[in-house]
Amino acid sequence: MNLANKITLVRIFLVPVVMIFLLIRFDFGIVRLGVVSLRVSELIATFVFVIAAVTDGLDGYIARKSKTITNLGKFLDPLADKLLITAALISLVDMQRLPAWIAIVIISREFAVTGLRLIAVAEGHVIAASTLGKIKTIVQIVAIISLMLNNFPFSTVSFPFSIIATWLAVIITILSGFDYFYKNWKIVSLTKNG
Repeated sequence: MNLANKITLVRIFLVPVVMIFLLIRFDFGIVRLGVVSLRVSELIATFVFVIAAVTDGLDGYIARKSKTITNLGKFLDPLADKLLITAALISLVDMQRLPAWIAIVIISREFAVTGLRLIAVAEGHVIAASTLGKIKTIVQIVAIISLMLNNFPFSTVSFPFSIIATWLAVIITILSGFDYFYKNWKIVSLTKNG
């Protein structure tokens, strides 16, 4: 297994760490950031989430730079993204910082595209992440971080950044889902058993 794929696996292993620090009420204390109060464990979860998100760009860069792009990497990388995003969204719903319907829309798109990828693999094709898919991931990450930090630092000036970022994430998520199916519909329609 090459270095890029190992970094992708680290991202997968960081997913439960983020959830543990977000959802378990550790008594590490509370930090006041302007008008926002956050548990220290929430800050730790956000920090770990940021590290995991950074590895997304890092593994791809290393794979391209060292010319070690593999089918395993093309499959694992989007899977790791989906696990990280899904875990964070479900945690934010549990924390009542995100409406459940938004999480359902985003997660449904992720399952649909994963299903498309699985069909493609069965037909001998690998669907790599598209540009719009990469933009979608970045926007989702920004929205999730803003929700984890309860809109800090924008809350200090009463600017609803987390709401705007979340709506933008929903819109781009839906658009990128349609884009994947539009560009790869031939794979689905040409399946031997379809």
